[in-house]
Amino acid sequence: MVSCDLLIENAMLATMDERERSALPYGEIADGAAAISGDRIEWIGAMSELSSGLREGAANILDAKGRWVTPGLIDCHTHLVFAGNRAREFEMRLQGTSYEEIARGGGGIASTVTATRTATDEELFSGASKRLSTLGSFGVTTVEVKSGYGLDVETELRMLRVARGLGVEHPVTVRTTFLGAHALAPEYAGDRSGYIDLVCETMIPKLIDEGLADGIDAFCEGIA
Repeated sequence: MVSCDLLIENAMLATMDERERSALPYGEIADGAAAISGDRIEWIGAMSELSSGLREGAANILDAKGRWVTPGLIDCHTHLVFAGNRAREFEMRLQGTSYEEIARGGGGIASTVTATRTATDEELFSGASKRLSTLGSFGVTTVEVKSGYGLDVETELRMLRVARGLGVEHPVTVRTTFLGAHALAPEYAGDRSGYIDLVCETMIPKLIDEGLADGIDAFCEGIA
């Protein structure tokens, strides 16, 4: 009889149990084991407490060899979907140029907007997929992905569709956030009210119709 789908043994377990934190960080169980069935943890404890029946009935056994087993990490603020890079701007920052100076010179958010608008959906997905795979390899199991590098109706919606696609293709929970109010679109220079109207009256209704966003954010800085 199968007792569990997966038994992880010889692990350092971070249970986050408050009762254990006074003695050990993270509710640590040294030389521990965890039994998993489907998407549920059925049992955790020290190897010395592991019953022979549970071990013999495990469909799969993984020897952690002393490695840590922790709860999945949550990255609650990312911009995974974008094109281009700001390597040159990073060098400028190292030389003392402020972010505000870079932004007012057409860099920062504006430079990424230009690159993202011209990228294809396939290019955006490919780049974002690689970034998400890297996060997953570090233990991230839930990630929030913002839009905000389109600043026009079409590109903002494309970014959110790509983000939704990431959640389908990757074993990571993806939550999407609409950040159309990330910066003033170049077409609306000098017309902030007009751009806010576009965000509120056109972008938001369209993304709601498609069910593309789990939340809505805004960047409220003077340089935006």
